[in-house]
Amino acid sequence: MDRNSVNWSGPMPAVTTAFHADGRIDEAGFAANMIELIEAGATGVVVGGCTGEFWALSHDERKRLFDVAREAIGSRGTLIVGTGAITVEESVALTRHAEAIGCDGALILPPYFVKLSDDEIFAHFADITDRIGLPVLLYNIPGNAVNAITPALALRLAALDPVVAIKESSGDWNNFYGTYLAVHDRLRVFCGPSSVFGVPAVQLGADGTIDCFPNVWRRGGLDLYFAAKNGDSAHAAELQAMGRKLTDLFTSGGRTLYPATKAAMDMLGYPGGGTPRPPLRRLSADAADGLKAGLQALHLL
Repeated sequence: MDRNSVNWSGPMPAVTTAFHADGRIDEAGFAANMIELIEAGATGVVVGGCTGEFWALSHDERKRLFDVAREAIGSRGTLIVGTGAITVEESVALTRHAEAIGCDGALILPPYFVKLSDDEIFAHFADITDRIGLPVLLYNIPGNAVNAITPALALRLAALDPVVAIKESSGDWNNFYGTYLAVHDRLRVFCGPSSVFGVPAVQLGADGTIDCFPNVWRRGGLDLYFAAKNGDSAHAAELQAMGRKLTDLFTSGGRTLYPATKAAMDMLGYPGGGTPRPPLRRLSADAADGLKAGLQALHLL
């Protein structure tokens, strides 16, 4: 397999996992959010990634999330699900379930917490990909996973047969650019922090964007890709500036990205928000008030 084995492209939001106040997965809210995003113009969705709080889900809950997403999306868009884990066995089991129910691809990040060498990261992916058939979207997010997929390592991983794409979420333009140059002829390249530099990434040639902000910024978060792709530079610049402002708002004043995303969804009346699952917590009253004021100042609320 390679980039030509799949047709993945465009804005594919990383969706939240909705929870009820008692911690159970809110399947109806989760499904409704994905349906609204597809109807708004998303070309697909990415389920159970970092925005989806995968680390707080049991093995069975992750599989159930895939099932609900598959039923909700149907054939209306690409469905990629997060199957990364510290152990090879768990990642293989999750990926095989995703393949069995008809998901389009697996998002797999390096093992997290323990610091690994490039050879150890490569061996982890080689052991997984040797036992699965589903196309793989590599996931580079060293700020969360500790272990990074450098451009040189991405090129090595591109030789593994199921690997067809990479989501570059380092937040470092130099690493994104280096990765794009190293692998874009073999892999589809998706920009993770599109709210920060999605426009130049798409103008460079990125195949799509995978970001959390379309959960709260429906039209703008999706149009950022289309404006850049279609050469509407003035509109693209406006959208990029808004994305930067939202990023700053969601990560300041005592706020962190995922709880702020869910809180904003609730404020805007979108499904799929609700209570984060511990260890994440709801925003404090002051942080929530600051978020509301910021959304109002940006004319989103």
